[in-house]
Amino acid sequence: MIESSGFKKGVCLVYKGAPMVIVHVTFSTPTARGSNTIAKTRMRNLITGQLINDSIRSGEKFGEVDMERHKASYMYTDGSRWFFMDDETYEQFDFDQEGLGEATAYLLDGIEGLQAMLIDGKVVSLQLPSTVDMKVVETDPAIKGATAQAQLKPATTETGLVVQVPPYLASGEIIRIDTRDGRFLERVK
Repeated sequence: MIESSGFKKGVCLVYKGAPMVIVHVTFSTPTARGSNTIAKTRMRNLITGQLINDSIRSGEKFGEVDMERHKASYMYTDGSRWFFMDDETYEQFDFDQEGLGEATAYLLDGIEGLQAMLIDGKVVSLQLPSTVDMKVVETDPAIKGATAQAQLKPATTETGLVVQVPPYLASGEIIRIDTRDGRFLERVK
């Protein structure tokens, strides 16, 4: 069972009889005394792709989705669809922009750690690795004497993803990004 207090992006659960994956979640505590924490969630139906927004009180429990996970490889994109291969069955599958959502910003040639999620033998979703390494293609010049404690600046990666990075980073450097929230983690040597 999955409790609402354990919600985070990427968790799969059975909600109102349908398999869902949490796309976004925020927690809030109402000011009234005795109120429970509320998880405001955005979930994607794994079968239909429909997005659902709902507020769920803490303490509610949900069943886990019965699914298989297979390693997958990213092959290519034609601009409107992204193509993958199941590394166990060697079957190819694809998703459109709506099916992948924000994941398209992290898909690079040679990305490792992808997992295809299958329900009844059908690929319904793709899970990214927790971090990816990307090259910075455009950012303001590095500031001499800048420290990690200084203000952040925007940097554009090779896929077009814009990430806030420390001011000492320059164009051409490789950085590690957390795919769960799009945060800069570290410079890759």
